[in-house]
Amino acid sequence: MRAVVYLKPFEVGVEEVPDPRIEQPNDVIVRITSACICGSDLHMYEGRTAAEPGIVFGHENLGVIEEVGSGVTRLEQGDRVVMPFNVACGFCKNCLAGNTGFCLTVNPSGFAGGAYGYVAMGPYPGGQAEYLRVPYADFNCLPLPPGTDHEADYALLADIFPTGYHGCELAGVSPGETVAVYGAGPVGLMAAYSALLRGAARVFVVDRVPERLAKAAEIGAIPVDFSQGDPVAQIKEQTGGEGTDKGIDAVGYQATTRDGDREEPATVLNQLVQTVRPTGALGVPGLYVPSDPGGVDEHARQGMLLVAIGTLFEKGLRVGTGQANVKRYNRQLRDMITEGRAKPGFIVSHELPLEEAPLAYQKFDRRVEGYTKVILKPDTIL
Repeated sequence: MRAVVYLKPFEVGVEEVPDPRIEQPNDVIVRITSACICGSDLHMYEGRTAAEPGIVFGHENLGVIEEVGSGVTRLEQGDRVVMPFNVACGFCKNCLAGNTGFCLTVNPSGFAGGAYGYVAMGPYPGGQAEYLRVPYADFNCLPLPPGTDHEADYALLADIFPTGYHGCELAGVSPGETVAVYGAGPVGLMAAYSALLRGAARVFVVDRVPERLAKAAEIGAIPVDFSQGDPVAQIKEQTGGEGTDKGIDAVGYQATTRDGDREEPATVLNQLVQTVRPTGALGVPGLYVPSDPGGVDEHARQGMLLVAIGTLFEKGLRVGTGQANVKRYNRQLRDMITEGRAKPGFIVSHELPLEEAPLAYQKFDRRVEGYTKVILKPDTIL
């Protein structure tokens, strides 16, 4: 089958790889109809991780079941399904508690949690391909209405819509509150959208890319361009000097200076500490992992940052972190999409054949030509 394969930093290719097969009775094989490119994929694409050449990318996957293992009980051939990016068993201590992003069963490398097509997250090839093997399928497949309606909306249930919502959950966003979201990439825009769905009165979105800030304005958020001045000061000026009730970091360790010429991994966390009012809360779904970003110090490369912990303590701020437990949210978010209450597909800028993945990665990585969220369509032939 055809699949998007990592070759070397800043280069992927579409190559022939072995077809997946049923390996365990509780597996299914899914024919992929939509697979998103995620900002997390760029961490591997840019050579920031230990990804080896040959890994098949893709953890945001939707498709139709082609083959069903003998132990699968509630799924059938022809079912349309979307898979959380978290591969989870459904029966370990964390899964039973709803913490499926930290499954204790699926990752033999010792990390808590698994994912498709991501380095160190278990032996699960990704879904930017024609087919995908889904383990523990009864647990990991979320059934969707048949047909092709809402395809782009439903595809976002694999990761960024639940992840944005998770940021709001971590911060405890409630109706009537003010919220600051740092980062207007796909996750940041989903966090802002989720805050509005949860009834936030005002949502500020901080970024420097005009197209992204325009998207934030389109959904009713208040754009804040940090290239034009200190975002903390801009937000406080619009909140009577108080700051916001809640804050969400949708950037992670790739935060940059105002002019974007170098990375400062602790910048957003420290700005949020200043932005959020005393006794408020921060949600941090942005990725903080040991990495090798250019231009940062040795501590940052080991995943350690200089954060204003004293101010955080003095203000009595609460902090929630960690990747999204997608299954905690995806069923309800699916039903909101089905009933027309949520339309997260506004973030999708391109739907492209699989063969265009190398160019799409290049453009998405450079944030050019309106590439905000790309969905690859393996069933579309050039």
